[in-house]
Amino acid sequence: MRVFTNYNEVMDYCAINSIQMIDFKMVDLWGRWRHLSIPTSRFTPDTLKYGIGFDGSNYGFAPVENSDMVFIPDLTTAVHDPFTEVPTLSMIGDVYVINQPENYRFDQDPRSIAFKAEEYMKSLGIADEMRIGPEFEFHVLNHVSHECSPNKCGYAIDAEQAIWNTGTDHLNLGYKVPHNGGYHIAPPQDILYDLRSRMCLLMEENNIPVKYHHHEVGGSGQIEIEVEFGGLREMADKTMLAKYLIKNLAFKEGKTVTFMPKPIYGEAGNGLHVHMHLFKNGEPLFYDANGYSQLSQTALYFIGGLLIHAPALLAFTNPSTNSYKRLIPGYEAPVSICFATANRSAVIRVPAYAKSPYAKRFEFRSSDATCNPYLAFSAMLMAGLDGIINKIDPTAEGFGPFDMNLYNLPKEEQDKIKSLPQSLDEALSALEKDHGFLLAGDVFPQRLIEIWIENKRKESCKVKEVPHPMEFQLYYDL
Repeated sequence: MRVFTNYNEVMDYCAINSIQMIDFKMVDLWGRWRHLSIPTSRFTPDTLKYGIGFDGSNYGFAPVENSDMVFIPDLTTAVHDPFTEVPTLSMIGDVYVINQPENYRFDQDPRSIAFKAEEYMKSLGIADEMRIGPEFEFHVLNHVSHECSPNKCGYAIDAEQAIWNTGTDHLNLGYKVPHNGGYHIAPPQDILYDLRSRMCLLMEENNIPVKYHHHEVGGSGQIEIEVEFGGLREMADKTMLAKYLIKNLAFKEGKTVTFMPKPIYGEAGNGLHVHMHLFKNGEPLFYDANGYSQLSQTALYFIGGLLIHAPALLAFTNPSTNSYKRLIPGYEAPVSICFATANRSAVIRVPAYAKSPYAKRFEFRSSDATCNPYLAFSAMLMAGLDGIINKIDPTAEGFGPFDMNLYNLPKEEQDKIKSLPQSLDEALSALEKDHGFLLAGDVFPQRLIEIWIENKRKESCKVKEVPHPMEFQLYYDL
């Protein structure tokens, strides 16, 4: 990202770097980037003042009869796009409603919601910064095809390194990765090593500092890149940019990337674990040398808010039907609403290695990258703030800590721990019943929540109505 502060700085950069097009990216309701481009010569100070008009109804936001909107570029998000043949500078736009005498921020714009969430946090006097660090898990594949028609439904994927390719006759050099055996696997099995490094260097060049990268558990091309911390809206921007860079670099090199939570049956799924902690005046609020796992009471109340609202949160943090194929026992994905230290089977895990006051934090492990990061990160903050405001003690609520492998507990003990939703419909029903914490401070508009639930239920219905290939295997001959 190029942090410009004014129009002249942008134009100077464009002149020096022979930029011919300026591209504007806006995030739609579901978390996909849309874009529009103009010649550099058409970019004027009025662009920053009055914006560029577009039809918001196609972004999932407003009804058609009130869909004329404008976006105004945010100069601090500018990036010299590495994938365009024509030299292009790209920046994210904020959505405004056309009004007289002045346009105003559209309350359903995901970036606006992230901004309001941070402002609400500051207004409470609790903290002035939420720092988060996401972990990007995804699959790199060599082939994908899918079809869903009345007489044919299915998909086919392939990854060169997958164990199912041990018997192929075409240029097979062996060294395939065992089923669920890819964690930190080394070359020559790890054929994606250099690609990951190129992805990380590209992210670094675009102001997304990388902590590390490695092969993940999934043998069929699953990898992870973990990045350094930043503010809520900043990291939502960087999540969108990271996915753009990762997908396009792989595509450029003849591969395809998916962030789907569970693209491959029987293999580990892709999460978007989100590490988080609060600061005020630069000082950490989550550390107490004498607290459980060195967590402060503020941190525990924040955890209480996350856990008590977890079923509703999942409607934003895990908003696809595929999300719930990942949240099953046995794959290090959480299924129980609880917290613990160094326990990957808990929804909230406190990393045991983060010992210093400024590093003390916890991670929310259920979320995945089918989420809209602005909405998901904002919802997490709002739930945590609600926990602090209402002093929600996670231990008193029965959420732990459970410092043991929950999958190994006897069933009668497991049944005492509340479970995460097992389907998107279940999460949406929870959101219908429990969303008051999101409305606080006018952060989430009621209308957005209604649109979200309505459209996500339609998605769920589409999936439920289509006959599944496994149903033919189970029932065709009955």
